Amino acid sequence: MFAKSEMSSRLKDLEKHLKREHPVLSEVVQGFRVLDTVCRRMGYFHREESYATRTSWWPLISILGLYSSGKSSFINHFLNYRLQATGNQAVDEKFTVICYTNEKDVRVLPGLALDADPRFPVFKISQAIEEVAAGEGERVDAYLQLKTCPSDRLRSKILIDSPGFDADAQRTSTLKITDHIIDISDLVLVFFDARHPESGSMRDTLEHLVKRTLNRRDSNKFIYILNQIDATAREDNTDEVFASWQRALAQSGLTAGTCHALFLPEAAIPIEDPGLRARLESKRDASLKDIFRRIEQVGVERAYRIVGILEQTVKTVDQEIRPLLGRFIRNWRRRVLLPETIIAAIGLAAFFGLTIWAGYWEGWRLNLPLWDRLPWGHYTRPGLVALLILGAGYLHFRLRNWAARRTIAGMLKKIDNTDLHPNYTRAFQRNSRWYRSLFFKQPAGWNKRTGQKLAQILDDANGYIQKLNDMYTNPSGRAQEAAPTVLSDTRSAEGNTDIG
Repeated sequence: MFAKSEMSSRLKDLEKHLKREHPVLSEVVQGFRVLDTVCRRMGYFHREESYATRTSWWPLISILGLYSSGKSSFINHFLNYRLQATGNQAVDEKFTVICYTNEKDVRVLPGLALDADPRFPVFKISQAIEEVAAGEGERVDAYLQLKTCPSDRLRSKILIDSPGFDADAQRTSTLKITDHIIDISDLVLVFFDARHPESGSMRDTLEHLVKRTLNRRDSNKFIYILNQIDATAREDNTDEVFASWQRALAQSGLTAGTCHALFLPEAAIPIEDPGLRARLESKRDASLKDIFRRIEQVGVERAYRIVGILEQTVKTVDQEIRPLLGRFIRNWRRRVLLPETIIAAIGLAAFFGLTIWAGYWEGWRLNLPLWDRLPWGHYTRPGLVALLILGAGYLHFRLRNWAARRTIAGMLKKIDNTDLHPNYTRAFQRNSRWYRSLFFKQPAGWNKRTGQKLAQILDDANGYIQKLNDMYTNPSGRAQEAAPTVLSDTRSAEGNTDIG
């Protein structure tokens, strides 16, 4: 009996949790399980890797931005709870994952609590940190922390508060976490400071955050917020400040996403002009209402997002990973067969040339005088042939290994996403093992049944979408039975912290 893998146990716990919180998504986990099995057989995944851990299963809102741009104040305002420390200087250098608890007291837990739990969005982030900064993966507590908060607004969602953003000053590992969080978030709030709209930090943020959203399919999940606009009310025209900031975004190529100007009531600077104050407060209230509505909507968007990720992952495996492995097999085969053909041709030409020149051919019969002088009679001849075969086999497998290394190195250079290099390296090596024939056309672990499994996952994904539509829509307008609440207050089986 094979020992049950740690990942298998964690996915089982995830399914149990989702059955209580969102039954449709608990079915989606099985689709990821099938994909994981396919990728393991291809060598693309190791035993403890899973596509299910590469996405957040709970509504996730990430809050990014410059130092002193009011991120922490906004979080406290949204939660109606003073959770995050605020100030004009950097008050926290860690990524803070915030989730609900039914306890009265706030708890601050180390980054290890996040890195080791697949239900959280930064599961195994230490491995990604280690790949870009050797030795830093062991210091995950220096990058991450988990905070629990009893605010009812946190039920069924997770917030991530990032440290103040400065692309030039931050380490590669910090930027790595930032990119990962952006990828898995349902909603991304990017804060700028209206008091310093043209700072170098803003330009760094535009370069790293804004430009990278241009070609994203989910670019509409970004909300750009010019915060503390009230600070400009005395000296400047706030409309001009906001328009100038929007032009800076547009110059960076921003074509999607929503823009708002804000100031929070509890941190507002007194505005003496009552007309201006009323106008700014009216705009602020409308903006806050829109932002809060988007935050509350992420529960629905999250379900569709995960099913969409399942579909996209199937297409990635079938249309990107499999063809790339097939190309590796063809290139590897060519690197082996071409030299062998040349060596064999040269060897045969030399053999026939020498024997013809020496006159060892009698018509079509080869008569080597050396054969009659060999010791042990006829037993030596098969032995020499066996030695020749063994020598040829040794050279063949040395050439196979050399060709595999060269082919792997060449193909990795063409794969832009360096995060995937370990996966492709493992898969390439699986397809070039000593027992794999050069003439296999399909990658290791791939057959007709594999294609059928992927097609079934796509069919199932369409069914999941229909189930979600039945939960959230009613085109006919007919009366329906009350649907089960899918974004309920779900307590974790491990304790009082609610991560659902």
